[in-house]
Amino acid sequence: MQKKPLVGITADRTMMGSHPSHVTGEKYIAAVVDGAGALAMLLPALGVRQTAADVLDAVDGLLFTGSYSNVEPHRYGGRPSAPGTLHDPARDATTLPLMRAAIEAGVPVLAICRGFQEMNVVFGGTLHQEVHAVDGLDDHREDKNQELHVQYGPAHAIRLTAGGVLQRLASGATEARVNSLHGQGIEKLGAGLAVEAVAPDGLIEAVSVEGARAFALGVQWHPEWKHAEDALSTAIFRAFGAACRERMLARIQIGADLHAPIAAKV
Repeated sequence: MQKKPLVGITADRTMMGSHPSHVTGEKYIAAVVDGAGALAMLLPALGVRQTAADVLDAVDGLLFTGSYSNVEPHRYGGRPSAPGTLHDPARDATTLPLMRAAIEAGVPVLAICRGFQEMNVVFGGTLHQEVHAVDGLDDHREDKNQELHVQYGPAHAIRLTAGGVLQRLASGATEARVNSLHGQGIEKLGAGLAVEAVAPDGLIEAVSVEGARAFALGVQWHPEWKHAEDALSTAIFRAFGAACRERMLARIQIGADLHAPIAAKV
């Protein structure tokens, strides 16, 4: 019998030498395995070659990862990107329909950074392509010249929405400190999304899906980074893992019911 839920982790399509490859950072894998207590499975960015229905039949939860690439602006009616902007159309073609299908099917979803931005696009929202260039907003990018522990260190506070999913995970706290490593950000909030946290400049930092059948949370920062050393990050992955286990047990029960012998009539 299956003992751990299976979590699909989205991959980027990139080139390794001359070979198209599908990759994801080990930090996401470690957070799923150690933080959520689940089995990790890499989901290649193959678009319709692996249908959302087939993927959802196989997994108990989905983690939508961060990435160096930006969502292509035509996906949300944005202006063309600046020259040299990295895009990943194969990932867009995979993650955007998969996320909507997962939420509609009641599959637990945790979306991080690019995944958070994908969640907003899926629900009809738009994105700032360069947050630092928007009047009134801060520069939310990391200093790539610094060592990783500095880049991923706490960068600013967030204000948690009273009574929200994230505040409950934070044991009722009103604020938390998070890292900040992103150029894009939410411009117009997608319909059906609830704001869970905002940065001091007003930029939305976390959202949940209103009326979702299962865990459905998106965060702009990177809780996977040294998740066990931060109370909120630990709580996020534990809650995600618990939701995935709940789905796994429900699927096992459904399978058992389908294969149960029909009692003979007396």
